[in-house]
Amino acid sequence: MGYWHNSISAKQIILRSQMINMKKIFLFALLLPALSFAQNKSKAKASPAKKSVIPAKTVPSKNQDGFIINGQVKGYPDGTTVALLNGQTGAPESETKLSSNAFSFKGKLTTPDFKIIIFDNKPPYITLFLDNSEVKVAGEKGAFDNAVVTGSPAHADYAMLSQSLAPYQKVFAENAVYDSVAIARALEVAENFVKQKSGSFIAPLAVIRYSQLNDEPVKTEGLFNLLSPEVKKTPMGNYVAQQIAESKRNAIGTVLADFTQEDTTGKPVSLASYRGKYVLIDFWASWCRPCRQENPNVVANYNKFKDKNFTVLGVSLDRAKPAWIDAIKADGLTWGHVSDLKFWSNSVAQQFQITSIPQNFLIGPDGKIIGKNLRGPDLEKKLTAILK
Repeated sequence: MGYWHNSISAKQIILRSQMINMKKIFLFALLLPALSFAQNKSKAKASPAKKSVIPAKTVPSKNQDGFIINGQVKGYPDGTTVALLNGQTGAPESETKLSSNAFSFKGKLTTPDFKIIIFDNKPPYITLFLDNSEVKVAGEKGAFDNAVVTGSPAHADYAMLSQSLAPYQKVFAENAVYDSVAIARALEVAENFVKQKSGSFIAPLAVIRYSQLNDEPVKTEGLFNLLSPEVKKTPMGNYVAQQIAESKRNAIGTVLADFTQEDTTGKPVSLASYRGKYVLIDFWASWCRPCRQENPNVVANYNKFKDKNFTVLGVSLDRAKPAWIDAIKADGLTWGHVSDLKFWSNSVAQQFQITSIPQNFLIGPDGKIIGKNLRGPDLEKKLTAILK
């Protein structure tokens, strides 16, 4: 994650912290299926997606006044600490001790949510999507990927979605090899889940999975609009709505508005002067550690594709010119650079509502956006596809 705008407002700091935590939970939630099924990768073979019949309604919870978790986990000595963690923050919400392999938690949720059960404060852990039900958990130390969670309708939906996507888990990996067939099947699975389980509290996760593989916000929004009002109001539903709104801003397929700023010599440079080329507009700063860590990747791709009508235009959120120029030289950033040295008040950053860095836009020769926030292997993958 990039660096967020430093704020002098305590309220704004809290709000931004909440946004960061919200992003953490959903990044974490999306990684869970990958972690759960990684050990079974050799067993999972891609097969045609089947339009299975999924009950349209979720079974009502057994205990509407709260949840009860009764667990039986073997392999730990009596007295081992068992903690129930908040899926958003990782903070403990309840703690108990194992006794004869058994433990129990009680509580009440406003809406179903991800929870983590961890033993002796050490991974691995058991993940569940908890609702106000009577839940049973059975597992064994060292084999939590085979742990069984029953009694929670919400978790049953989570397990169903995870199992359905398991054969195509490779396409969600950061360095995934492009596989059009697997992607199409994974999209079908996610879409079918939303259409058949629109009232499920897991449905927003299916929308997120869909959006990971499809960069057309209109289609993602169409799926989101199928969700029930109750599900849309959940934290995960709100997160999806926020992501859709962000994707519409400077959306792929639209022309990125022109701008002009001075380069390191004080000469005005406009984006329009780059028309006819593929350009990565890279928002960064010398003081931004994630940006500096990403720079070698940008350099490698620039060197690989610069002879194929591709270049980079760096927009720095620096405020001290010497630091800006020193970072350009130190990192070997041999492309064009502009900045007004106004830190987070950089006029271009404000124009495009940039609130965290690194961020980037990839535009085509016609000035239209063809990619956003392409980092790591994603940048090379995209450039390879369009600059064959």
